[in-house]
Amino acid sequence: MKAFVTGGTGFLGSRLAKRLVQAGWDVSASGRNEEAGASLEREGIRFVRADLRDDERIAAACAGQDAVFHCGALSSLWGPYREFYDCNVRGTEHVIAGCRRHGVGRLVYVSTPSVYYDGTHRFMVTESSPLPAVFANAYAHTKRLAELAVDRAHDAGLPAIILRPRAIFGPGDRTILPRFIRANRSFGVPLFGGGNIEMDLTYVDNVVEALVRCSEAPRQALGRTFNITNGEPVRFIDVVERLFAMLDEPLRLRPMPYRAAYLLAAAMEAAAKLRPGGSEPQLTRYSVGLLGRSQTLDITAARTLLGYRPRIGIEAGLEAFAEWWMS
Repeated sequence: MKAFVTGGTGFLGSRLAKRLVQAGWDVSASGRNEEAGASLEREGIRFVRADLRDDERIAAACAGQDAVFHCGALSSLWGPYREFYDCNVRGTEHVIAGCRRHGVGRLVYVSTPSVYYDGTHRFMVTESSPLPAVFANAYAHTKRLAELAVDRAHDAGLPAIILRPRAIFGPGDRTILPRFIRANRSFGVPLFGGGNIEMDLTYVDNVVEALVRCSEAPRQALGRTFNITNGEPVRFIDVVERLFAMLDEPLRLRPMPYRAAYLLAAAMEAAAKLRPGGSEPQLTRYSVGLLGRSQTLDITAARTLLGYRPRIGIEAGLEAFAEWWMS
């Protein structure tokens, strides 16, 4: 079997590419980081230096593939809308065009549960739960537009599956848990509602397992969207207490009223837009919402149709991350 992985130099994409090679696949992976690409090649993965916005190089990389795993994206809480659109929407359209041109057997697209966020507490959200009329940020909006492009491609005959993995963490994570570590070392970890906010995390190898299962899923799974989590909702306070105990660092909590933090974040966003370059503010309304509003997902569909079973629990996942971080 031959596979092409976009975002192959990223956290999830590189983990997936290595897992596929270990399972005997012939794997190509794209990205822009040549140093990371060289590391992939040492693992037996063919590196394709390509930007998602380069339609011809992306299309060429799809030739002869049995499966394309589209993990690449511009993933950030902040930035110009046009950059998100070009990478996440047009980039996905380029992947779709390459798959259709070369008759790829299956496209697996990695989306995000950010499309569910509406500023309220939401529990056991299903894939058919209503989406907000206005999305939280450019990332969520453009990922939803990309989902719709994949849906249209499936309706036109391209076998495709969409995953929405929640808060991916583990060794190699430089986004989610490192944000808490940096905050703890500077002004403290923001705490809303006593830390009793319920959330889902997903260990990276569990997401990889779900992706592999998509490549062999039955026909009734095609054209579907699946939530992916560890299936064990946790309280925010429990996560950070365990994390910093494992890191052997004192935990510095910064209790905040949610509304005051939200208004402060709005002011910081407004100020950031006035600065040259518009660099990301310390707080955004979305980041406040992530820590101050519960959101858990229902993974019944993935369990039933994909046979997905999270193998590595959150405790073991935090231990693996902490060991990697300290090394």
